[in-house]
Amino acid sequence: MKRLQQITPPDAAAMQRARARWNGVAKPLGSLGLLETAVETIAGITGNEAVSLQKRCVVAMCADNGVVDEGISQSDSSVTAIVAKAMAEGSSNINLLAQVYDAEVFPIDIGIKENFSLAGLTDRNISHGTNNMANGPAMSLEQAEQAICVGMDTVRELKQQGYQIIVTGEMGIGNTTTASAIASVLLDLPPEVVTGRGAGLTTEGLRRKIAVIRRAIAVNQPDKTQPLALLAKLGGYDIAGMTGLFLGGAVYHVPIVIDGFISAVAAALAAAICPFVKEYMLCSHVSKEPAAVKILASLGHKPLITAELCLGEGTGGIMLLPLLDGALAIYHSSHTFDNLPMERYVTLT
Repeated sequence: MKRLQQITPPDAAAMQRARARWNGVAKPLGSLGLLETAVETIAGITGNEAVSLQKRCVVAMCADNGVVDEGISQSDSSVTAIVAKAMAEGSSNINLLAQVYDAEVFPIDIGIKENFSLAGLTDRNISHGTNNMANGPAMSLEQAEQAICVGMDTVRELKQQGYQIIVTGEMGIGNTTTASAIASVLLDLPPEVVTGRGAGLTTEGLRRKIAVIRRAIAVNQPDKTQPLALLAKLGGYDIAGMTGLFLGGAVYHVPIVIDGFISAVAAALAAAICPFVKEYMLCSHVSKEPAAVKILASLGHKPLITAELCLGEGTGGIMLLPLLDGALAIYHSSHTFDNLPMERYVTLT
């Protein structure tokens, strides 16, 4: 965790050069909106206005959550392993999208309950699932830190392999419960305001989920000013691993894409640990989970996609890539004021 001391703000000069390049493109100023801002952000993160995203990937943190024992999910923990295996074999939802968007998928077993090994699934298992947060801390502080380090190490390794952007993904039955519990604390909002139906619950199931979150908060007494302890008490290894991805992005100057609600909660934890990290993130979409808009607002990020997505696995995050591809086609084109008999647009007051 000492490497967090290396984090500094993004390169403002590179961002200014990117803005100058945008202003030279033959179009109204700022007419690609948040896409222009995203390209400038990437320039600042990498320190290079010649933005390239040709080599890209999704990292899916897979882990089980002990709180599933409380009956807060439509599925049991066996589904985590099933989907993780499908990711490793290349047949899950995220793999299908990755084929379309020319990305690779790297699933990581950071805490799956089932004990197995499979080619294509990276083994970083800390323990076979967390403890039930409704009865006490989900994990120890040491385990939370270890999971964060898995995420940071992953960013370092992928950057060494030439990857230029990383989309965060996850798979873990019960993780909308852990994410909602953390969001409740971070946002100072009651559980019933931030908790949704996840992958699908009856009204009675939702009531039970809210009650379990309320109990977990009462039992653990988390403090939002102590984000590592908050993560250990109410989180999961999947959220901790993604928190490490966001922190690693800031350490190693790699843009990291926020996926949906669970990913956004991990991003918020990373920002609570180190505020500069907010500037190394890209927001893809806003989930239809109740707290999704609020958690993104707390980060100062606006979603580029509003489609009520909530599939997980990084499926919403990866859909940002073709939007960025389109923006970069214009950004790098010769369709500029210097090459056309047109007067430049200017800012009017």
